[in-house]
Amino acid sequence: MPAQHDIAAETELWDAYAASAFKDDAEPGFCWTQYAGHGPGPELLGDPRSVLEIGCGTGRALAHLAQRGITARGVDLSPLMVEKATARWADTGAEIARAEVLDYLTDHSETYNAVYSIFGAAWFTNPGRLFPLVRQRLTPGGTFVFSQPPAIPGAYGPQGMYKGGFAGKAMFTYRYSYRPAVWERLLTRAGFAEAEARVIEAPQAGHIGTLVVRAVAS
Repeated sequence: MPAQHDIAAETELWDAYAASAFKDDAEPGFCWTQYAGHGPGPELLGDPRSVLEIGCGTGRALAHLAQRGITARGVDLSPLMVEKATARWADTGAEIARAEVLDYLTDHSETYNAVYSIFGAAWFTNPGRLFPLVRQRLTPGGTFVFSQPPAIPGAYGPQGMYKGGFAGKAMFTYRYSYRPAVWERLLTRAGFAEAEARVIEAPQAGHIGTLVVRAVAS
């Protein structure tokens, strides 16, 4: 049975996350992995003039790119996160919109040299719906890059995730996990010319690595 996303409920969940995740003294920074200073940087995007971050969260990565002179736009579901990030990064030129990502990609016709997600919307959105829309928003030769934890062996497809453990109000969403070869196949089926998915090992042996997926539009 397909995952049934309740956008109103998920908005409440991500607002609750924003209240704890956003730090007023945050600085711009760009890292694909969950370990500071570990793994590749924005070079995976190529040399874009314009980017769109889907599920941009705190906006630190957007601010980092905007400070480099790149036209940087983000979209996030949480009104609270958008409010906080917009205020924090106003001086960088980064633009952040509040919207559900599938609606945003459908309703807006702008194209970008790169679209990316760092533990963001690409993790929490049905790839069968998301990937074709991302492809439409990319210029020829544009890149789509996303990162998230790798799948737990034997646990693939949409998986429910509660917020904050297993006590309190039942706030939950769905995230999507597949083996690297499946991610590659989903992307080429969506019209990308090439795709590569790989797992970057954690800096400490035995710790959780990071799945990084990069696709190029024809």
